[in-house]
Amino acid sequence: MNGSQTSSKRSQHYRALEQHSEALKPSGKPVRVGKEEKPSSDMKRDHYFSKGPPEVKVDPVSRDHRNAVSQLEATIQMDDSWCQSFREHEFSDSDQRNIRVGGDLQQLPWLSKDDIEKMQLLAGGEVVSKTRVPAHGQVLQVAFGPPAHHQNIQQLKDSQQHGAGHIATHSEHCQQGLCSLVKRPEDWFEVFAFHLDRVLGLNRSLPTVFRTFHNHILPYRYINGEPRPVVWWDPDIQHLDDKDSDQNSVPLSWVQYQKLLQARCGNQTGLWSEPCVGVLHAEWGRLALFDFLLQVNDRLDRNCCGFTPDPSELCVENLLHSKCGNSKDLQLVHILVRETDPSRLVFIDNAGRPQQPGDNLNFRLVEGIDEFPAKAVSVLQSGCLEHLLLRSLYTDKEFWESRGGYNALRPLVYLVEKRGHYLLQYIKDKKLHLKSDV
Repeated sequence: MNGSQTSSKRSQHYRALEQHSEALKPSGKPVRVGKEEKPSSDMKRDHYFSKGPPEVKVDPVSRDHRNAVSQLEATIQMDDSWCQSFREHEFSDSDQRNIRVGGDLQQLPWLSKDDIEKMQLLAGGEVVSKTRVPAHGQVLQVAFGPPAHHQNIQQLKDSQQHGAGHIATHSEHCQQGLCSLVKRPEDWFEVFAFHLDRVLGLNRSLPTVFRTFHNHILPYRYINGEPRPVVWWDPDIQHLDDKDSDQNSVPLSWVQYQKLLQARCGNQTGLWSEPCVGVLHAEWGRLALFDFLLQVNDRLDRNCCGFTPDPSELCVENLLHSKCGNSKDLQLVHILVRETDPSRLVFIDNAGRPQQPGDNLNFRLVEGIDEFPAKAVSVLQSGCLEHLLLRSLYTDKEFWESRGGYNALRPLVYLVEKRGHYLLQYIKDKKLHLKSDV
């Protein structure tokens, strides 16, 4: 496909987007950046969304940037091959599998074999035990026996047998990768976040599905017919011993975070030299892009300092928002790594804000970031996010049907795609770099 054909295809795609999104017409309000409103002619909605996304170019000087250009072009070509106008009737209701992925994994190249196996475990595994998660009253840890057809996970279960008559404990199930966290129904956006992570090529979140439980081992409110997000429990994640901060692998304040961004850890500064905490510099760009698209403030902006929160928000009720004037008191939460791979982040608690309006987006989430992942940016630029993401969400039958299917999910995907347009404009205006994926 040559450049003119690609450009024409994208133009047609964005004209189609505008036609199906009359309800989301731009209001012309200025974009909120932090606590200020800064009008910009380049970011007015009626100007910006009348065209395709802005072209973000990679500075071709360094080898990393030359590699990023190649990665960008290759990914756009791959995405264009998938950028087809899926129609409602093409998402067949006849496929009754919990996880609707065929044997040919090339059909969904962003989902790995391991992803699919874990999704099948979460969607079909038999509940064998449960336990509460300390300090997380609305989250239940559940252990599964593997689906009968699931050979690899069956082997994991068999490996738990330490002798005749031994029955694996709940903890042993979890250490073998057979556990999950069952979350609140209102956290359904976690499922969306998992598929967004994979489609963008970030690959930092944990497999997640939607599921309705019927097993009477669980408390009644978990089996009342309401589906819940089920997130795979990764036994390799490193937690602090401090019970008040067990959702972190490292304690990190906002001030230290901004310092380590400037230090470019692993590039210009040793991974464990002050102020670094062992995490590669490129990881923070992945996290910031992901959190911005989902509008997850709980990780980098727990006090809701980068947007105007509703008075009913916990950050307002708990008086956290009133502390925004003193940055040294701000602490980051859910900064996690694996013990076997401590230089890369793991993204958890990704429910975010599905309906956050475009004039109240949290740009504090990208503050201090000087580079973003090239592959993810290329997907946002390609105009294919809607098609790729809808096709990915369709694999989770419970999620697809309970959230209203094609007609209900398409506007939601479009809202997230619009956030991507704002981010692309931000990258262009700031002349930020793209980083080839590692």
